[in-house]
Amino acid sequence: MSQFDLTDDQKAIQEAARRFTAEAITPHAAKWDEDHHYPKDVVQAAAALGFGAIYVSEASGGIGLGRLEAALIMEAMAHGCPSTSAFISIHNMAAWMIDCFGSAAVKAKYLPGLVTMDKIASYCLTEPGSGSDAAALKTRAVRDGDHYVVSGSKAFISGGGVNDVYVTMVRTGGDGPRGISCLVIEKDMPGVSFGSQERKLGWRSQPTAQVNFDNVRVPVENLVGAEGQGFAIAMAGLDGGRLNIGACSLGGAQRALDAALAYTRQRQQFGKAIADFQATQFRLADMATDLAAARALLYQAAVKVTEGAPDKTMFAAMAKRFATDAGMSIVDRGLQLFGGYGYLMDFPMEKLFRDLRVHQILEGTNEIMRVITARELYRLSN
Repeated sequence: MSQFDLTDDQKAIQEAARRFTAEAITPHAAKWDEDHHYPKDVVQAAAALGFGAIYVSEASGGIGLGRLEAALIMEAMAHGCPSTSAFISIHNMAAWMIDCFGSAAVKAKYLPGLVTMDKIASYCLTEPGSGSDAAALKTRAVRDGDHYVVSGSKAFISGGGVNDVYVTMVRTGGDGPRGISCLVIEKDMPGVSFGSQERKLGWRSQPTAQVNFDNVRVPVENLVGAEGQGFAIAMAGLDGGRLNIGACSLGGAQRALDAALAYTRQRQQFGKAIADFQATQFRLADMATDLAAARALLYQAAVKVTEGAPDKTMFAAMAKRFATDAGMSIVDRGLQLFGGYGYLMDFPMEKLFRDLRVHQILEGTNEIMRVITARELYRLSN
């Protein structure tokens, strides 16, 4: 085995995720997309394999895997449906934040339900007025005895209005990142409300809505980490979230490449299969090369995040940017090989195109990934 090979355990995890996807996700994904259906039963079924708590510690009931194993799982599920895979990724990120930074009380309160996905979690950072400038968030939590009183709104929240638990970044102090803390807020707490479901280009198998907090009283014990630690927790979570969304792009891109290979073999033009034309072969060769390069970088970044390497944040940002840009480009080129058929819902390409486009925006836009990469380059060179 070379240093670039997966271990036997990693291959087994990957194969389990592929089998689950082939049986439970791929046959239904197009219908979920067409009907804007959220397959909660399938999402919860993933928890039976441990996919609801991939890098939650074994002591807390999770399966305690590393970020490379998580990427393998997300990539495999995204081959069937990037939207559904990404939804499960977000739950994992929120559960990990509670496990890694929460007190014994908050872990005991929430993790048993999150591990089994009897309760499903959302991550609330972005606001209507603070997207890329996340440290400018306005949602405020004011201490009142043994509660915080929370007021504000969060935007573009996956699971908004449906999920049970919202791991929420709030302002407990002054301006800037050091004034931000992290609270776990429940759907049914008085004062929590939701906007209408967003009408989206893609990611139609998961609900997305604004989350509103109107003087919501949240127990102090629901604080994750210390006051003022919230922004650091959010950024730590995003290192892993960026790997997962990059992995979802890899899975979607692999599906596009697989579909393009099959289609070009059987599609006849000018008396022969279009696979026989060198222009087709060159396009497919470039797609495969870009996918392999993106996968190698993302897997390397995943190992660095697991090991806590000094350059882990830089590699997570580079991998997210490169994998999501490559994934979108690969799907676009694959759609072109399908010609007019690629534009139809009868074929997988148009859904992949719509689903992968948002990966270049969320978990930090790819422009912000360049900002992070450059900043880390300067920091590491000192």
